[in-house]
Amino acid sequence: MSSFARVIPVLTYRDISAAHDFLVDAFGFTGGGVSRNAEGESIHGEVRAGDATIWLHRVTQEHQLNSPLASDVANSGLFVHVDDVDAHYERARAAGALIDSQPVDQPYGQREYGARDLEGHRWWFATPAAIQRQG
Repeated sequence: MSSFARVIPVLTYRDISAAHDFLVDAFGFTGGGVSRNAEGESIHGEVRAGDATIWLHRVTQEHQLNSPLASDVANSGLFVHVDDVDAHYERARAAGALIDSQPVDQPYGQREYGARDLEGHRWWFATPAAIQRQG
């Protein structure tokens, strides 16, 4: 049986540099930089959420990867736990994130909201109820 060291989500963007900066500004991720090819085009980027790394990949026919902008459909997303979901929501909203749902207490024990980044990737942010009670 294999063991797993970690999982790295890969999101595809038309504009990796803009996506990188947006994810840092709006969602508070730590920037990991943007790599460019010899022509200066962004080909890879990274941001970090705590210990988790998220790779930003370019749109490419070779890998059959495209941005949600291509079809106006986001069929997946990422769920991220944060210390204060209400403060996080305000930061994201102020930075221009498209808000799908405002923070709300869920019956399964957390407060969460939904948002989209500048190319339409879906994100959900939440604070588990146990953390809310401690705060």
